[in-house]
Amino acid sequence: MKYFFSIFTLGMLLSLTSCIEIVDELDINEDGSGTFKYTVNISSSKVKLNSYLALDSLDGKRVPSLEEIKGYVNDVVSSLKNQEGISNLSMESNYTDFIFKLKLDFNSVKHLQAAIKAVAQENSKKRFLEELNHNWLEYSGNSLARSIPKMNIERAKNLSAEETKLLKEGTYTSITRFVKEVDRFDNKDAILSKNKKAVMVRTDAYSLSQKNQLLDNTIYLKNSSGGN
Repeated sequence: MKYFFSIFTLGMLLSLTSCIEIVDELDINEDGSGTFKYTVNISSSKVKLNSYLALDSLDGKRVPSLEEIKGYVNDVVSSLKNQEGISNLSMESNYTDFIFKLKLDFNSVKHLQAAIKAVAQENSKKRFLEELNHNWLEYSGNSLARSIPKMNIERAKNLSAEETKLLKEGTYTSITRFVKEVDRFDNKDAILSKNKKAVMVRTDAYSLSQKNQLLDNTIYLKNSSGGN
């Protein structure tokens, strides 16, 4: 669920550019309710991150303090907790190893998407607002369509050679689980689990930054008509 790339990957940390591992997990019940988990792991770059955080600026850009980053994370979490249809939200923040784990329950896919849009609007600059009109999650009971807003990859453009190297070492893994078995899916790079109830797509962070469609997928469940 790459739309969290500019929200829960700690935008200020990412602006420092580090090797990053992201895993999003979406568990959906038949009625459209479910659980969302989002994990950001930057531990492999913690030494570099700490050295950056000791600076006032980097490449002419101001470096946020650790306290500012903590405040950013807390603001996002507080905003999410206040969104309709969101419950049981928890956030594990490890500022020593830079590992962050978000977990929440949602009443419906529409509630999840609306909550994310609301938080994105609060934390995004004006130029990103148009993209919030796009629906990147659609669930019919028989199929789930997932796509990625362009707003989440804009910060990854115009990268230096070192930044490109780090992103190529990073990974993004998207996992979707269902109660019913999966019949088929559109993304040719997706992998179906042995029990046929989960679909995984994985790519490197650089490729995703250059082509946001890599994780797009429509998943059709058994007994569906194949439509949306």
